Formats: sequence, structure tokens, C-alpha cells
Amino acid sequence: MSEVFEGYERQYCEASASLSRKCTAASALDGEKKKQKLSEIQSGVEEAESLIRKMDLEARSLQPSVKAGLLAKLREYKSDLNNIKSELKRISAPNSKQATREELLEAGMADTLAVSTDQRGRLMMTTERLNQSTDRIKESRRTMLETEDLGVSILQDLHQQRQSLLHAHTTLHGVDDNIGKSKKILAAMSKRMDRNKWIIGGIIATLVLAILLILYFKITH
Repeated sequence: MSEVFEGYERQYCEASASLSRKCTAASALDGEKKKQKLSEIQSGVEEAESLIRKMDLEARSLQPSVKAGLLAKLREYKSDLNNIKSELKRISAPNSKQATREELLEAGMADTLAVSTDQRGRLMMTTERLNQSTDRIKESRRTMLETEDLGVSILQDLHQQRQSLLHAHTTLHGVDDNIGKSKKILAAMSKRMDRNKWIIGGIIATLVLAILLILYFKITH
């Protein structure tokens, strides 16, 4: 169902219940107080008519499968409002108290009041269901916000872990560079050591040759 329609529907149900109470109160008043109460009821009826027009426009803008059910509800609300208007007209007439007693003696009026009471009962039940739906929507939104906060927290944690991994990767890359440099230094040292071995070997060979020559000369002379 359309949330917009539900909002108008909830407002109408509350307005209808309020108008019913005011009609009951106005029927027991006289004089200026009754005029003031009737003026309040008339204003409330105009607001209720505006809400019904808004519900009608909203229902007709929806898909046929949804529209049919809403228009059926709307017919009940229009009937309920017509009953309220009839009640307003009755209590606005001169000698309304006497007229009330006479009309209540008529079976048709009794049936109308019974239907009106039944409709108002349904309206109250509808209002209760709408309030429950509103509570469920609020709870769903609260859960959605909590889930969103949790998602943001998880993303922040993942970002921090990614930064840590990038830092570790950078550190490992630096270690690899240092190992490469160390290998180059060791290779250079190994080459120098090999070169030094040949030099030392040549020096030793020269010394041995010199010693042998010296011994040879001593022996021959």
C-alpha cells in the first residue's frame, strides 16, 4: 500500500473519531456554546473532505491491483463522512433535541446509526492497524540505520587493514631491495677475494722462487 495513502487514511480516521465526539457533545449544548461547537465541526468536515479528495487522487495514481482495494476503502470513508454531515445537519436544525427524539423513533434512523457505529468501529480498527504499521516502519528504519552504521564500521576496518597490508608490502619491498644490495656487495667481495687469492698466490710463488734462487747460489758458490 502507498505510504502517502496510509498517512491520509490515518489522519481521516482520527478526524472522523473527533467529529463523532464533537457531534455528541454539541447535541447536548445550547446557545452560543453550541454555535461554537458547530463551527468547529463544520471546519473539521471540510478538512475531512480535503483528506478524502487527496486519498482519491493518490489511489487513482496507483496500479490497478492496488487501486481497487483502496477505492473500496474510500467508499466506506465517504459514506462515513456523509453520516457525519447528516448528523451535523440534524443537530444544527432548530429544536434539534426534539427532532432527535422523533427521529430515533424511526427505524430508518436507527439502522443508519447502527451502520455508522459499525463503520466507526472499523475506522478505529483501521487506525490501530495503521499505527501498528507505522511502528513497524519505524522499527525497520531503525534496523536499517543500525545496519548502515555497522556497514560503515566494517568498511573503515577493511580500509585500515588495507593500509596495514600496503605498509607491510612497502616494508617487504624495502627488505627485498636491501637483500639485493647485500647480494651485490657479497658478490663484489667474493670477486675481490678471488682476485686477492691470485695476487697472494703470485707473491708466494715469487718469494718461493727467490728463496730457491738464493739457495742455489749459495750451494754453487
